[in-house]
Amino acid sequence: MHITDIFSRNKTSFSFEFFPPKTHRGAAALYETIKQLENYNPSFVSVTYHAGNSAKDLTHDLVIRIKDDTSLDPIPHLTCAGQSAEQINRIVERYAQAGVSNILALAGDPPKKEGEKPGTKSQFKRAAELVSFIKAFNESGRHTDPRGFGIGVAGFPEGHPMTPNRLLEMDYLKAKVDAGADYICTQLFFDNRDFYDFCERCEIAGIRIPIIAGLMPVTSLNSLNRMAELAGGARFPAPLLKAIGRCNGDESAIERVGIQYATQQCHDLLNNKVQGIHFYTLNRSLATREIYANLGFKPED
Repeated sequence: MHITDIFSRNKTSFSFEFFPPKTHRGAAALYETIKQLENYNPSFVSVTYHAGNSAKDLTHDLVIRIKDDTSLDPIPHLTCAGQSAEQINRIVERYAQAGVSNILALAGDPPKKEGEKPGTKSQFKRAAELVSFIKAFNESGRHTDPRGFGIGVAGFPEGHPMTPNRLLEMDYLKAKVDAGADYICTQLFFDNRDFYDFCERCEIAGIRIPIIAGLMPVTSLNSLNRMAELAGGARFPAPLLKAIGRCNGDESAIERVGIQYATQQCHDLLNNKVQGIHFYTLNRSLATREIYANLGFKPED
């Protein structure tokens, strides 16, 4: 379903993110997670992407399997760093032929190879150029939907780790929107005030497309450290860190704290009429299912 239809049918969208597993064991665990979350009838699910040849095939294969074997609507991530226009065109063509409705367009990190400078083969300097490329593909009429792909882009409530100039950061985001983006999905955050400030700055910049809030509940000390690495500067509020500290390393207690904290974030976001909540699941379902239960939502039979 095109993302504009998803927003028109849902007062608030709910969605999940998965990443392609690299082992049979990881695949089995992921498909069990998908099975457990499918009955929650999310608005869509997204699948992460890496530019390496084998990794991008894993993304494509997972997207197609979700589309063909489940009731879920997959949105693949697509990064442009380190890739040529020809490579991107082949990927977009494959998704169009498979009937995939939407793409999340990202700059991404360039693949690093020994003896090669990162990004030397890329024909796209910024995500806005990838958005323009997909928009041109849409206008060519090669997608089964006359509108072509719905296009999502990333937003950074706490600031982009590679763009310390917050004014310039908003210029880059506005460029992605002007190039044809249909919605924004944010990086994870733990203080809703950062998200609301981000939304206000988007309003000031003339950005009027839906903004989805990205959340990742803390489930362990390992997940906390991984978030710090993945988010590249995530701010962990003192109340959250104090609550985790009181757990004295008890992983089950830390998980309960993380779920409760994320639940409170969700309640506040919903009370403030957020347009969507996107859960970064790390291919696990328990935290998301517990948050749904805390919010009063039940899976469908």
